[in-house]
Amino acid sequence: MASTTLTALALTCSLKPSPEPSSSDKIAQEVLDELAVHGVQGDLLRVVDFDVRPGVQTDMGEGDQWPSIRERILAADILLLATPTWVGHPSSVAQRVMERLDAELSETDDQGRPSMYGKVAVVAVVGNEDGAHKIIADCFQALNDIGFTIPASGGTYWNSEAMKPKDYVELDETPDAVASTNKKLASNAVHLARFLRQVQFPPVQ
Repeated sequence: MASTTLTALALTCSLKPSPEPSSSDKIAQEVLDELAVHGVQGDLLRVVDFDVRPGVQTDMGEGDQWPSIRERILAADILLLATPTWVGHPSSVAQRVMERLDAELSETDDQGRPSMYGKVAVVAVVGNEDGAHKIIADCFQALNDIGFTIPASGGTYWNSEAMKPKDYVELDETPDAVASTNKKLASNAVHLARFLRQVQFPPVQ
């Protein structure tokens, strides 16, 4: 299974449009770099740069740019959802992504499996306030409901020191604890994705 070529897509859910520096972009790129160590080809997409309409359909009509993002998710083996922390919750952009992904429960293959079965999802969170564990838990639940498989140690995060706001993008280097967590996340995600490429979930009866 080690020779299986995998691809990853990072959806960063910053509220800041490009090219403004983004802490979510920074941690997402660090995870992609760790995935690349295992031969995974990764791309990063900042969702706020696209017109993603509200709704729970795969295509919400004229002007909706979610379908192009969806095609890239469908083509990837690993999805990384990276979000900042806002008042203890994932950003509204991350919530919009999960709402749009909910449509995949109705999109099935010829054996009745939801379209995201066989794909791995991981989560990265940054913030200058508390809430990362809760955000990762909420995202994991949503992504798993949609059909993604979550690996062991599939979440990574960084929070600023309490009452001393600072952005992750301002750090001169990656903290050791975050770096080691990113490595573990990448290794486990690749292991699981390679396995799922070989052994798909059974058909829905």
